Formats: sequence, structure tokens, C-alpha cells
Amino acid sequence: MRISYSPGYVAPLPDGHIFPMKKFSGLYTYLIDKNLFSASGFIEPGMVDFANLCTVHTPRYGFGVWNGDLNRKEIRKMGLPWSKELAIRSRLAVQGTINTGIMALQDGIAGNLAGGTHHAMPDYGEGFCVYNDVAVAIKVLRQSKWVNRVLVIDCDVHQGNGTAEIFKDEPDVYTFSIHGEKNYPFIKPPSTFDIGLADKTGDREYIHTLSDALDKIFSEFEPELVFYLAGIDPLESDHFGRLSLTLKGLEERDRLVIETVTQKEIPLALLLSGGYAPTLEQTVEAHAIMYAAAKEISAPYFH
Repeated sequence: MRISYSPGYVAPLPDGHIFPMKKFSGLYTYLIDKNLFSASGFIEPGMVDFANLCTVHTPRYGFGVWNGDLNRKEIRKMGLPWSKELAIRSRLAVQGTINTGIMALQDGIAGNLAGGTHHAMPDYGEGFCVYNDVAVAIKVLRQSKWVNRVLVIDCDVHQGNGTAEIFKDEPDVYTFSIHGEKNYPFIKPPSTFDIGLADKTGDREYIHTLSDALDKIFSEFEPELVFYLAGIDPLESDHFGRLSLTLKGLEERDRLVIETVTQKEIPLALLLSGGYAPTLEQTVEAHAIMYAAAKEISAPYFH
């Protein structure tokens, strides 16, 4: 299984910033140290070019991030202080997701140790999301004729408002989001299929609801590629989550999605999305659950 990763995924942030930027390098180290993956399986993506970036983002915003031409309101809405390293990191992560989609189509399954920045809109970023990597990857892969029908399974606790808005008029892109109903974003453009969960929803209700949703989705849509946004912020311990999943429940969720897709032999692209556990170590370990499950489950299907 090949995984997109670059040391450039980590950009400097001020001390005390809530976004766990070091989780990307931490997860890379963890997966190797635990002998889940070898270093040779990680692929440096390079930076997305502006022609591909601007299949989704306006030139003014796409180049504005790169050149630092954003006003204070735009930077505040983005939630991350601008730096050249952040601009580089953002382009690397987008190309990482494009490459992950291609590698999934080639190999059956692939991952990105970043991605899932689903709040970014064509002309602005928000919620720690600079560029919408999922949307750019889908646009590029469809325009390049790699694939036509794409499904997004978004299990981040926050609704994927950017992705929903970008693909609202494209019936061959099915956007599914299961999220906290009362959580950010407070204006939620409709996805193809949205499920809003009550605060404190626990393992049993979450897994039952997700299982039924997947049955419904695959009964009415036949994707050629699936992007899975495996945010860990539904965990009870998450700073912003408001749901009550345990680590066992999170693993059950990841296994459910991965098993459902791989058993149908549909290419699957894995993305991190969000997560704000009490410590960096807990954040890394929670994200690693998906990769451990993916390695085990996919082995009989994809070599």
C-alpha cells in the first residue's frame, strides 16, 4: 500500500495554537516505528500546479495564498497564520491527495498522511482548511478521464461544507457527510446525503447509523473511486467533537467503511481530515487506527 507523505506537510505555527500540525510527521514516524509500513512505501508528492489547483479555486485565492496576498479577515477565517511554509504545505497536501486517488485506482487502496480539508471554498479557506484537496483531486481525476463517478465518505465530525457546495450541481460526485448536527459549520450546504447526529452520540448508535447509510448509498450509486475522510474528532475526548465515540468505536467505524468498500473491490483513497485529541500522541495513535485496519483488511483483495 502506497502512501503520500512529505516532511513539508508540517508548517510552523505559534506556540499554543490548537491545530496539531506535528501530527503529520508524528504519524509517519509512528507507522514506521510500529512496523505497520516501511519507509519505501511513502511517496513524496511534490506541489500541485496552479492549473490543477484552479479547477476548484479562483486564481485570486489560489495565487493569493501562495503569494501571501490575503487580508487579515481571510487569514482569520482560515484559522492558520499565513507563512510561505503553510503555502508550500497546502500545495503539497493537495498533490498528495491527487496522487492518492491515482494510486488507489492503480493498486486498489492508497493513503495520504494529510488531506480531507473539506471546509475550503473556491475563493476562501476556513476551519483550518486552506485548499480543498478532495475537491481538486476529484476535478483533476475526472477531467483527466481517470474516473467519472466518485463517492466521498466524510466521517469528520464537522460537515464537509466546502465539498458539498463545490459539487452541488455534479450528480456523478456523491457527497456523504455524517457529522455533529449542532457543530461547526453552522451553515451547512446540503451534501448529496447528510446525517446530523445529536451531541453525545455513542458507538452503538453511530455505527448502526453509518452502516444503514452505507447500504443506502451503495444501493443507489455505483462509484468508480471512493475518498474516505477519516476524521478522528468524533472521539469523546476531542476538544471540538461533541460526540462520544470510544477508540474501539472509532476502529469499528474505520473497519466498517474500509471493509464495505474493499469487499466491493472499489478503489479506496484514505485521508486524515481533522482531530483534536488532548495530546499529540493521542491524536497520532487515533489516526493510526485507520491505517492499521486498512493494511489488514485490504491484504486479501489488493497486493
